[in-house]
Amino acid sequence: MQQVKRFSLMLISMVFVAFSASLTIKAAIGLAAWDAIAQSLSHLSAIQVGTIGMVLNISCVVGQMILLKRTFPPRQFLQIPISVLLGVLINYFYYTFFASLTLDNYAVTLVIFLIGTVLASFAVSMVMVLNIITFPLEGFCMALAKKTKYHFAFIRQMVDILAIFFTLVLTFSLDVPMTAREGTVIGMLIFAPLMGFFIKRLQPIINLKTEKTV
Repeated sequence: MQQVKRFSLMLISMVFVAFSASLTIKAAIGLAAWDAIAQSLSHLSAIQVGTIGMVLNISCVVGQMILLKRTFPPRQFLQIPISVLLGVLINYFYYTFFASLTLDNYAVTLVIFLIGTVLASFAVSMVMVLNIITFPLEGFCMALAKKTKYHFAFIRQMVDILAIFFTLVLTFSLDVPMTAREGTVIGMLIFAPLMGFFIKRLQPIINLKTEKTV
């Protein structure tokens, strides 16, 4: 029963991840590095951004399977349906739910972006505290860290740097709209501290529920 509750909480958190991601995309003042690539490729290919994100995430799962081979944890196969779920939800929220949302005022746009960032940090923190599965990108970076001499934090940071570089190359070489802007910098400055804040407060609550059930 406890596992069902934890899994349900994880699914609800994933909905909030998709909702908040759609808000920040709608704000259009810059995205996190990985999301910026998805948005740039979406502009380039005319494929919906959630679908691009789905493909990128599943590619990360495949990368983990190649790197870890037989040591790939079976429960991490859940990353595939979760990637599909996130992609479908982002497409729904961005292209349907927020279709009529128009942001003409920069101050309002900035507030919407900040709300999306706070919601995203809370939802991602919840997924991490529940510890059922990891996000595909983080799982790939952890697998790469196991196979190299580099630490996870270094590899994860390098992925962000490469993602921003690739986004800028697409922007200036193919005339793709800029997706790495001031919001990208704001996110880099506040997302991790917000996660630290939420994780610290969510862990005792989740652990307490677990102890009571046991």
